[in-house]
Amino acid sequence: MIPRRAMILAAGRGERMRPLTLVTPKPLLRVGGQSLIGWHLDRLAQAGVLEVAINTSWLADRLHEALGDGRAYGVKIRWFDEGPEPFETAGGIRNALAFFADEPFLVLNGDVWTTIPLPSTPAAGRLAHLVLVPNPPQHPQGDFGLEGGELRITAPQRFTFSGVAAYRPALFAELVPGRRALRPVLDRAAQAGLVTGELSCAPWTDVGTPERFAALNQALA
Repeated sequence: MIPRRAMILAAGRGERMRPLTLVTPKPLLRVGGQSLIGWHLDRLAQAGVLEVAINTSWLADRLHEALGDGRAYGVKIRWFDEGPEPFETAGGIRNALAFFADEPFLVLNGDVWTTIPLPSTPAAGRLAHLVLVPNPPQHPQGDFGLEGGELRITAPQRFTFSGVAAYRPALFAELVPGRRALRPVLDRAAQAGLVTGELSCAPWTDVGTPERFAALNQALA
């Protein structure tokens, strides 16, 4: 079952995308006639995920203005503004944890475009389920391995984390609020055998540079 709530990470500065992101937050950049974050909101609504948390920092007012309460996308948005210094991924999720009311939830990176199917709730006794993709040219070393559906930190073959995952709140509940990176949290849980994963070959682009942004627009034209 797909979790009923989700979070879209939208607080990054998008520094590698400048000058495009000097006046527009990266999740609002348009590809194929729709903003990156708009693609996510449409897909979540179509899957029946109607309550969405969005964290913001850089140009937060532009995101608020563009998306409002989410009604135009068929969802209800709850905003979590982090101020001028974003909390990083795990810190941002920890800051919004009460929104999920102890229920499993989805997390999507706001600066990726993909048609990866939304993952289901982590299996009983597991804290996270990550979707991995084949390594793109800019990240040939990958992030994690897979062994029988279990996430491995070290493995002969590693794949790239897509930024699409399902989590249980317990993964983040013990974190001290503030700036916290996600990788150490995932590494500890994976070492304890609490993280599963899957490999998806669905279209996926990390829109991290103006060149990749232009290539994606060309592909979707």
